[in-house]
Amino acid sequence: MELRWLEDFIALARTRHFSRAAEQQNVTQPTFSRRIKLLEEEMGTVLVNRQTLPLSLTPAGEEFLELCHDVTQRLADGRRRLAQLADQQAGRIRLAAPQSLLRDFLPGWLGRWVVPPPIVPDLRATGWLVDDFFRALARDECDLVLCYWPVEPCGIEPDLQDTLSCRLAGEWLIPVSLVEADGRPRFALEGASRLPLIAYHPRGLTAAAIQAHLARLGDTPDFSILNESIQSSNIRELVSLGYGLGWLPEAGVRGALASGELVPAGGERWQVPVEIRLFRRADNQQPAVTALWDALVTPSPTRLSGAPP
Repeated sequence: MELRWLEDFIALARTRHFSRAAEQQNVTQPTFSRRIKLLEEEMGTVLVNRQTLPLSLTPAGEEFLELCHDVTQRLADGRRRLAQLADQQAGRIRLAAPQSLLRDFLPGWLGRWVVPPPIVPDLRATGWLVDDFFRALARDECDLVLCYWPVEPCGIEPDLQDTLSCRLAGEWLIPVSLVEADGRPRFALEGASRLPLIAYHPRGLTAAAIQAHLARLGDTPDFSILNESIQSSNIRELVSLGYGLGWLPEAGVRGALASGELVPAGGERWQVPVEIRLFRRADNQQPAVTALWDALVTPSPTRLSGAPP
C-alpha cells in the first residue's frame, strides 16, 4: 500500500467526485480511479459506493477514512519534525517556490548577498498551487514561500493570518507569441476576436491575476484554451511551437524576445504587473530565518550588495 493512496481516498471523501478529487491530486481521472481500486483490493473490501450521486462511502469506507486521517497526520507530523530538526541543526532555510522563480530570480537574488543565506529549495513545491504553498507554511513544512503576487485584487485570497511578507522585486507577465516571417506575432491581441491560449492552471494565482487584468481592460478577445499548466516553462514550450499565445514572466523570456524567437502579442496595456514576494510565519524563530528577515527589513552593506530589495 502506498501513502498516496490514503491521500487519494481522503480527497475523494472530501469532494465526493472522482474528477474533482483527481484534479486536486494533480493526476488524470483514470489514474486516480485505478489507485482507488487498488486501495480497495489491498483492503479486501469496497470502500466507495459508486451508485449514488454524489458518491458516498460504504460503512467500511467511513471507518477506513478515520484511519487514513490518523495515519497521514502522524506521518506528516513525524516527517515535518524530523526535517525541522535536520534543518535547524544545519542552519538551513527551507524555501518553497515555483520553478520559474528558482530558475530566473533566486540565483541572481542570492548572488547579491555578501554572504548568501543558507536557503535550500524544496523541489516538491514546483508542482504546487497557491493554497499548497500556504498550507505548507502553516504546517511548518517550509520556512519561506517565494511567489508571484498580484499588484491588484484578483479574487483569490489565501489565508495569510499570522504571516509576514516582504516585497523583493517587481515583475511583468508579458503576452508572447511565435513570430511570423514578416516580424509580426502569429497571434496578436489587438483587433482579434478569438485566439488560442496556452494558460495557467485555473486554480493558480497567476491565472487569476491575468484574468483580473483582462477584465479591467474590458475590450479583450475570446480565448480558446488549448492547455493549462502549473509551470511557465511548459507554457513557453507550447508557445514557442506556435500553438497559441501565453503570458510569461519577463525575466524568463527576456532572451527569447531579444533574439526575436518570440515577440510580444500586444502592447504595454496587456502586460500584467506582479510582485515577487517572500512570506514567512510570524512565529518562526529559527535563527537563520530571523537573521534573513532582519536583513531584508533593514538592509546593510555588510549583508547585501547593490540596491536594497
